[in-house]
Amino acid sequence: MQLQAHLIQARVLTRYAGLDGAQVTPLGRGLVNQTYLVSRGGLHFVLQRLNPVFCAAVNDNIDVVTRRLAEAGMVTPRLVPARDGCLSVDIGVEDGLWRLLTYVEGVSFDVAASLGQARAAGCLVARFHRALDGLEHEFVGMRAGVHDTAHHLARLREALQAHTDHRLHREVSLLAAELFAAVSGLPPLPRLPRRVCHGDLKLNNILFAGSQPPAAEQAVCLIDLDTVGPMALAHELGDAWRSWCNRSPEDASLAKFDLEIFRASFEGFRDSLGRSLAADERRACLHGVEWISLELAVRFAADALLESYFGWASERYPGRGEHNLARARGQWALHQAVCATRRERARILEI
Repeated sequence: MQLQAHLIQARVLTRYAGLDGAQVTPLGRGLVNQTYLVSRGGLHFVLQRLNPVFCAAVNDNIDVVTRRLAEAGMVTPRLVPARDGCLSVDIGVEDGLWRLLTYVEGVSFDVAASLGQARAAGCLVARFHRALDGLEHEFVGMRAGVHDTAHHLARLREALQAHTDHRLHREVSLLAAELFAAVSGLPPLPRLPRRVCHGDLKLNNILFAGSQPPAAEQAVCLIDLDTVGPMALAHELGDAWRSWCNRSPEDASLAKFDLEIFRASFEGFRDSLGRSLAADERRACLHGVEWISLELAVRFAADALLESYFGWASERYPGRGEHNLARARGQWALHQAVCATRRERARILEI
């Protein structure tokens, strides 16, 4: 449930210095957190109401990571402490946990606009990784099992068993049978050391300098850092490529995996990383996008029945379940398109 602007002003912004009477307007189309632009006296901030899956402790992770990024000379949003010095404010069980961040000017894209933009995105992610290499921090409040595919498969099975009377059960059940069968055909990912990653590299979590070239090919910074923490490189880049290389919206029934976007982004990442990728890392990157696209299809399919996690477009779908079923079908189509390009991707990765 979204709070009205005047309630945000009265209950949240009064907890921050200098924001009395600030203007509050919705910002972006995030699936998880509610996000607003806060403006006062020519200054802008980003205000977010955290989804209950995140606790206040994730802000400690964000603070440490963004400090490190800033020290490395990278542009990054920074948390703004409340009057009491805390990195978030809690206004009650019903209305939740809120945080304020500095505003970074930029434009986001849902679909890669050019090869230059894809290369810039890869370069930025590599610089992000370089800046965080060797960071000593005990990450807290992390979502458990975020890329535990077995867990997500079990959750889908449980949802199918527990919601047999759901209006979408038959359709989800038919799709789930295909998803379960596909798992057995995927090669296992190599075991690799985890590194500090962003954790949610969909394209619209990257800000670019403008909407048109050349600004649209200048990657400014990464946003939405709730998921930052230790992760396998295959999951990090796999999630990036399932987003960047899909030329269709996430909920479209047809998907095409763009090999040239894949090539440009990989080359940007490789050339900016500052070290060579080992053979196991390249193999993990080959299969990571296959696992991630299938895993996300499974997650969307489960939430089509559970209707409890992902946001949805009420202006286009009659319910949360219908939107998540469309997303599940879209990711299943993407998974099939990804697997069909395995040989070509292996050549690009020099495997």
